Amino acid sequence: MDLIVVGDVMVDVHVRAPALKRGGDVHGRVRLQPAGTSANAAVWAAWDGADVRVHGAVGDDLAGRLLRDALAERGVDPALTTEVGAPSGTMLVVVEAGERSMVADRGANALFTPDDLPASLDAGAVLVSGYLLLQESTTPAGLAAIDRATATFVGVEASSWPLVEAFGAARFLSETTDAGATVLLANEREAEVLVGLSGTDAARALGERYRVACVKLGEKGAAMSFDGSLVEVVAEPIVEADATGAGDAFDGVLLGALARGEESEAALRRACHAGSLAASSADTWPEVLA
Repeated sequence: MDLIVVGDVMVDVHVRAPALKRGGDVHGRVRLQPAGTSANAAVWAAWDGADVRVHGAVGDDLAGRLLRDALAERGVDPALTTEVGAPSGTMLVVVEAGERSMVADRGANALFTPDDLPASLDAGAVLVSGYLLLQESTTPAGLAAIDRATATFVGVEASSWPLVEAFGAARFLSETTDAGATVLLANEREAEVLVGLSGTDAARALGERYRVACVKLGEKGAAMSFDGSLVEVVAEPIVEADATGAGDAFDGVLLGALARGEESEAALRRACHAGSLAASSADTWPEVLA
């Protein structure tokens, strides 16, 4: 197994309209698609050729069956716990007049516990979602996933700067490293919350705590401290359609590539390419397997 991803799997409901009319009706486009940060990362890693499994929780409902089947169709082993009586997680994404608003219902994801994980997570790399770790009801499961990982690369995604801020930067850094995390993945805002720095400075500072520390810089590319050496990659130019899931694509491809023995710069380039493809498409998942 190249990569095991642990965390949230959800269904996304995308709504796009020129403007909403409170209390009234408008025409627009509504799309339903499988998603969730861990599912996204797993599917993109599989697209890039990795052997992948994802651990998470779904409800005993239509959405849960959709998620399980969709992951399997994309070549991902869906090791999903079914939480009877709980709905599957759902994310509402509303895009109007150039603004994006989101409403999240974690559903069954919020019930995920250490008992839902095997005693050992054996793979080349393990990726734990920050959404799992940073929310108190599932923090034990996130830490257990890190602790049980038997992998060359044990990664944690910061996921959300407000959640990192609420959780506490010092607590996040100490608990993840104490549990055994060796890889930290963050966007620029999350890195600023964690160490008060941005760009390459943040990557270097985080690289003093983690073997691999990667700061995603959006259209500017990414900076990564790998075994103390700084690696930088410039992103390819794209026309952005929807950046939802681009960071997840980056994470999955990066760790999947490192797990398969790719050199650090080559892996970072593959990850930036995947992120660009995701951001340039209205679909969160790639259309076909590579």
